[in-house]
Amino acid sequence: MPELPEVETVRRGIESRVVGRRIGEVTVGRERSVRRVGREAVITGLTGVTVVSADRRGKYLLCDLDTGDRMMIHLRMSGRVIVAPHGAERPPHTHVVLPLAPRDGTREELWFVDPRTFGEVVVYDPAEEDEVIPELARLGVDPIRDPFDADVLRAALRGRRGALKPLLLGQHVVAGIGNIYRTEVLWRCGVHPSIPGHRLPDGDFARIWEDSCRLLARGVELGAIVTVDGAGPADGRYRERTNIFGKSECPRCEGRVRRMVIAGRKAYACPSCQPRRRPATRKVRAGA
Repeated sequence: MPELPEVETVRRGIESRVVGRRIGEVTVGRERSVRRVGREAVITGLTGVTVVSADRRGKYLLCDLDTGDRMMIHLRMSGRVIVAPHGAERPPHTHVVLPLAPRDGTREELWFVDPRTFGEVVVYDPAEEDEVIPELARLGVDPIRDPFDADVLRAALRGRRGALKPLLLGQHVVAGIGNIYRTEVLWRCGVHPSIPGHRLPDGDFARIWEDSCRLLARGVELGAIVTVDGAGPADGRYRERTNIFGKSECPRCEGRVRRMVIAGRKAYACPSCQPRRRPATRKVRAGA
């Protein structure tokens, strides 16, 4: 599932390849991909307009249009945004096609591809955003866009008694962080994912904050696993860059990684490096 660095990579691709270009006659295949406002609203709202900006809030891509409307794209589980030459063979599950005005003599199209059809494309009036996309107003702090430090994280988790990992995955707490990045951060900080948020020691807030910022910045630098001009996962090597997610052996202590399910989501933890109960004096060294 694309996470904040992947979505930011897509945003930057749209900004460099799509902003400033007029959209031709839009084609919508699968109705489910435009379910929030419907096929006709997306076709009418995008055909003949120009994209004037590419923004992001958490995992939501937000593009202003010269008509005053806004386009929202959410990739969810399997969505991809691809900018490809006009006439190129479209991959299966290409559900929305935006022909782009030529630039430097090159004709291209923007494709929204989504095998599982959980993602969506929406066109709406920003004045009606609270009604059309009410979840945007409930998003938490965005670690790349907003001021984000240990105090912000501490305030967001204060008093919450649920397990730490689902709390950190909740988009109303920190927007854009998904299962992979959160698994890696907790391992590097030596924090077990099932520890209740309200029991987290103050020192751990600082470690989690610092490591989250570091990993997110690295993910943006690498382009992570989604590209705007390719055909899917950037190079197939994403798991080689993870330390514990999807792995069976801890690279730090070589112990066996425990796989579990917490709040319906896969979780990975090393029992030795991420004990459920830690002595107050223990120093936990973050991994590489």
